[in-house]
Amino acid sequence: MQLVLLSGGSGKRLCPLSNNVRSKQFLPLLEKEDGTIESMVQRVVRQAKAAGLTNAITLATNTSQLDIITNQLGDTVSVVTEPECRDTFPAIALAASYLHFAKCCADDEVIVIMPCDPYTEADYFETIGKMVECVKRDVAELVLMGITPTYPSEKYGYVMPIASDNEYKMVSYFTEKPTVERAKELLAENAYWNGGVFAFRLGYMMNIVKKYIALNSFEDTRNRYSELPKISFDYEVAEKAESVAVVPFAGEWKDLGTWNTLTNELHKSVFGNAVMGAHCENTYVINEFQNPIYVNGLKDVLVAACPDGILVCSKTHLEEIKKAVENLISRPMCGERRWGIYRVLDDSTYEGGQHSFTKSITLNSGKNISYRFITTVQRFGLSYKAKVFLSLMA
Repeated sequence: MQLVLLSGGSGKRLCPLSNNVRSKQFLPLLEKEDGTIESMVQRVVRQAKAAGLTNAITLATNTSQLDIITNQLGDTVSVVTEPECRDTFPAIALAASYLHFAKCCADDEVIVIMPCDPYTEADYFETIGKMVECVKRDVAELVLMGITPTYPSEKYGYVMPIASDNEYKMVSYFTEKPTVERAKELLAENAYWNGGVFAFRLGYMMNIVKKYIALNSFEDTRNRYSELPKISFDYEVAEKAESVAVVPFAGEWKDLGTWNTLTNELHKSVFGNAVMGAHCENTYVINEFQNPIYVNGLKDVLVAACPDGILVCSKTHLEEIKKAVENLISRPMCGERRWGIYRVLDDSTYEGGQHSFTKSITLNSGKNISYRFITTVQRFGLSYKAKVFLSLMA
């Protein structure tokens, strides 16, 4: 089988640490059993391999995330980059085309699609194994995972099963992000959350793609990517499928897409160069600056500091951040590349439209880069001058 992880999003709810380049799945904040720290995507890849699910893993992502994926996962996964962001159906279509043409997978190969950042347990991947078996047995042309709901949420889609004693159930219908009142009714009728995990044979997906594009190569798909409808996989495929089955999962499953859900899973309260006094309660400090941070006398507060900004907020108001930052976010002030990291030290505009730009670059050991001032100027649209400070990691 082939496992495809979908990686995208800007992660505004985890601002300022996450941005268009470094989405939430790349934040190194989760502690492993040995005490080392990993990101969400590193955790998922590790869990999939530990479960013996497959070593054939492909990440479908956008170009801006390619370098950070390479840094965190190396050559342990394949990567497919979208020419432009067009929702989950085109992204999955592109990944399927890559598996068909570039990796020469057969039409009967079982493909599993899942998000790259769920916070879950080993049983989750065992459930994916059951989904694969359902596809192999031709239970349905599309098999998905149904998460047992823990509360009536309006954030998720719902799957209504047809009752049966099998380990899988056939799907009666879908309901996308209902009101809380409707969600309560769905829970009373034993509906599942749609966890965004799908299994099917490669040929099934390729036949759907060919309805829009006549393909002869993977390059054809990339070159004609804009011709694919900008729509979710749920609407374009799942809700139109002739037969859909759902395999239930009742274990731990969380979306760590907000600061509150993320901090609930952090095993320590201080990250980076920070000191917390003895009079803090339920407070977290994450500092990516070299300058130290000291906090004390705080209760139920999050402090997050990085070159993109500083957040100091009561945990009761953290849900408001996504809307609040709409007018605050500028281009990322730091980022990762295959050769190392960069940080914008100063970005100033002067009278007459002149612009100055100062950037610090750190090259990792054994890496090199052909870096020219004109490249910097063109990339960021600067009209005046650019300065670069370069350091080397031994």
